Amino acid sequence: MGPPYQNWPKAELHLHLEGSIEAETLRELSPELSPEEIQAHYEFDSFLAFLRCFERITRQLRRPQDYALAVRRLLERLERDKVRYAEITHSAGIVLWRGQDPEAVFEAIREAARGSAVEVRWILDAVRQFGVEHAAQVAELAAAHAGEGVVAFGIGGDEARGPARDFGEVYRMARSRGLRLTAHAGETGGPDSIWAALEIGAERIGHGIRAIEDPALVRHLADRQIPLEICLSSNLATGAVPSLEQHPVRRLFEAGVPITLNTDDPALFRTTLSQEFELAAALGFSESELKEIARNGFRHAFADEARSMEPD
Repeated sequence: MGPPYQNWPKAELHLHLEGSIEAETLRELSPELSPEEIQAHYEFDSFLAFLRCFERITRQLRRPQDYALAVRRLLERLERDKVRYAEITHSAGIVLWRGQDPEAVFEAIREAARGSAVEVRWILDAVRQFGVEHAAQVAELAAAHAGEGVVAFGIGGDEARGPARDFGEVYRMARSRGLRLTAHAGETGGPDSIWAALEIGAERIGHGIRAIEDPALVRHLADRQIPLEICLSSNLATGAVPSLEQHPVRRLFEAGVPITLNTDDPALFRTTLSQEFELAAALGFSESELKEIARNGFRHAFADEARSMEPD
């Protein structure tokens, strides 16, 4: 019998569709690639190198049906891991950048999720280093599908080349159109990046681990109950933290900051949500604390329906 959290109903709030494409799925998408070429898509030694891997994988998504295949394979894995609710981030910004049809792609992924045992909602993500106009296009696309499973808009990518404060107007527009707001911040950027994301309206912070460097920010997150989407394997693989033992998640949790556990890009980081709970257990989280974190995934979801799925 494995650890108890393997069988707990779980929710995931920080999960990139394009980063979930396993080597086997990549082989289905691009049978012309050699095993060595496929392996090269998953090799990186820094955050910027990881971003290049992510971009190379998305290049293999050429048609709407390719995106649909990625969704089906991801949901099969989530079902096996007892994930009951998932807010899946779709990099609509890359679809636009590559000149693909974003409407056709979204329709394909939405249809691919129908009938799954996993309750799926979508977050459309802009690439911050592509600029404000690009982000506004993604926000418009998200707003156009707000009644069709899209719950939120966010920005990802390189924090240094796309400061959050540049996107205030885009975030205000997205909120006015009924979207919830998230942002990657405090992964490679420092506390100021998190403050900036909060200032433009982010309700959840993707990663946010460098908040630990600013006690006032930690108090603010705890007092306002602003959740951090923690991705342990991701932070280790990209070098955002030097070792698991030095990860600040335990200190953030003890300070009262709401924590959720997530896989981020599970294929690139070779993880599952159960494995993220296993890493947290290795950091000293008790079973009752892990249950609390599991509940947080449902409590801090952007869809009201998730609350009714929260485990006892």
